[in-house]
Amino acid sequence: MTKSNPSLSRRGFFAASAGAAAGTALAAPPVIAQGNTVWRMQTHWPTGNWYYDDIFVKFCNRITEATGGELTVEPYAPGAVVPTGDVLNAVRRGLLESAFIYPAYWIGRVPAAGHLNGHIGTWARHEEMDIFYYEMGAIDVIRDAYAEQGVHQVGPVSYSGLTLWANRPLRTVEDFSGWPVRSTGAAGLVLEKVGAAPVSIPGGELYQALQTGVVDGAHWGATATAWGMNFQEVCDYIIEPDLVGHLNGEVMVGLDAWNAIGEDLRAVVTDVTRATSAEAAAHFLYRDILFKQEFVNDFGGELIRMEDDTLQALRTASLEVVDEYSEQDPEYSGRLGEMLHEFLKTTGRA
Repeated sequence: MTKSNPSLSRRGFFAASAGAAAGTALAAPPVIAQGNTVWRMQTHWPTGNWYYDDIFVKFCNRITEATGGELTVEPYAPGAVVPTGDVLNAVRRGLLESAFIYPAYWIGRVPAAGHLNGHIGTWARHEEMDIFYYEMGAIDVIRDAYAEQGVHQVGPVSYSGLTLWANRPLRTVEDFSGWPVRSTGAAGLVLEKVGAAPVSIPGGELYQALQTGVVDGAHWGATATAWGMNFQEVCDYIIEPDLVGHLNGEVMVGLDAWNAIGEDLRAVVTDVTRATSAEAAAHFLYRDILFKQEFVNDFGGELIRMEDDTLQALRTASLEVVDEYSEQDPEYSGRLGEMLHEFLKTTGRA
C-alpha cells in the first residue's frame, strides 16, 4: 500500500489547481519514480475533440502535478484498453485502475448511475446539482451503490446541459411521435415516454447515421461536446431549452486501487474532480453560447424552442422514470428518488 506523502500539502494542491484553472499548459507526466503509483484512466471522449485535451488530459495531468508524481494518472483514449461498454467491469477487475466516463452506460447494472447522470427538468444550474449531491448527501448513496460493484465513485464532472439536435422542428409533444433519435440512459426512457423512438448507436457511427437518415436527431452531451462530433454539419435544428441543466460524466476508481493509496492522495483526487466539475461547467456553457451563435450564423441552423406544454410533459415523464428506478432499486435509487422529490419541492418545482 502506498503510504501518505507527508510533503503533500493543501497549499501545493491549490497552487497546482490555480495554474490549471488559469489555462496554464501542463507538461506531460514526469518520469515515474520507482514505487510511485500509476493509474490508467480511460475515457469515452474521442480524441481530436477540444474537450479531450482541454478537460480530460488536463484533469489527469493536474492530479499528477498536484501529487508531485506520487500518483501518476495516464490518459487513455476510448477503446485503448477495453471497449467503452466494458469499462465498469474493467475498473472493477483491475484491467483499468480508473475511468473518466459517462454513467448512462451502466444504468442497467447500477440504476443509481441514472441519478449521477442527471434527470430532465431537475437542475437549472451547477450549484443546484451540488446541492443535491453534496448538501443533501446523494453522492454518499451513489458511492454505496458503486461500491457493491467493486468501484469507488469519486464524483460527477459536469458537462453543462443536454442538447437535442434534430432534423425536424420539435415544438409540441406530437412532433416527437416516432422520432428516430440516438439516445442513451434515462434520457432515452423519457423520450420514449413522449413518443420518440430512441436507438443506441456508438459515437463513432453517429455522424454517418445522422447524415444518411438512420436517425433524425441525437444528443451527445452539451452543444459544445456535440460540436466536437460535427453535429452542426448534419443537423438543421437545435432544440431549446437544454433538457438537463447540468448533465454529468463521472470519475471512478477500482476499490483496490483506491484503497491502495493514502488518504492525502485520495483527498487530492476528490478535490480535483470537484474543482474540474465546476470549471468544466463554465467551459462548456461558454462554448455552448458561442457555438449556437455560429450554428445560426455560419451553418444556417435554427434554434427551436419547445412549447411550455411539451416541457411539462418531459418533466412529468422524467419523474416517472425516477419513480420506476425507485421501484426497481429501492435500496439506492429509492433513497435517491426521495431526495430528488424533496429537492424539487424545496426549489418550488413540484
